[in-house]
Amino acid sequence: MPYTPDLDRLLTPGARFTDEHGAYLVEPHPVGDVVLPTGRVVGCDPLVCPEAEPYTVEVTPGRYRARAWVAAVLREDAEVDRRVAALELVISDEPTTRWEPAVVGDQDVAALGADDYFGYGVDAGAGTLADPTALAALESWDEERIEDVFIPAELPSSPVPGLITAVLDEATGANVVTVSTGWGDGCYGTWIGRAADGRLTSFVTDFMVIPE
Repeated sequence: MPYTPDLDRLLTPGARFTDEHGAYLVEPHPVGDVVLPTGRVVGCDPLVCPEAEPYTVEVTPGRYRARAWVAAVLREDAEVDRRVAALELVISDEPTTRWEPAVVGDQDVAALGADDYFGYGVDAGAGTLADPTALAALESWDEERIEDVFIPAELPSSPVPGLITAVLDEATGANVVTVSTGWGDGCYGTWIGRAADGRLTSFVTDFMVIPE
């Protein structure tokens, strides 16, 4: 079976995980709305690969709430670090009953080996779930403008590491919400939640902070 994280457990306020390094206490934080004028969703590191392909599953164009699931890293019950464990784009408040990998293009889940997964590469420590409209606008920005907005000398104060929100397409309001990706650079998969009747509930990128 391809790798699938235990998202039902991860996306539980107050969930606590432990490994040999300590404990991880998970808390959800709203990070504002994501505007999807096309209804297509791209998971990517927008600072490195804004031209990434959208997932094959689309939603009704509109505004959707986003949540960051932050793990407070505890040593002897004292918080020593904070890491974003997952980024969630909420499509519906229906309970999620099953998860499936989000894929792009002609990716075939059946071709995955045991413990494999499809993911996007992160090279600037930032992740997003955004509309292609916003990311296309970002492609036209020069490096200085990108750094000013997304890599400021001083990050805004927030319980969510790396949280930056910027409207990139004024005509549609399409925006990009970035968070820090777990422990940093890597390859991170996104999963799609569905309700019992098959309707979409959310897109969730797992940043692989929580121990198995």
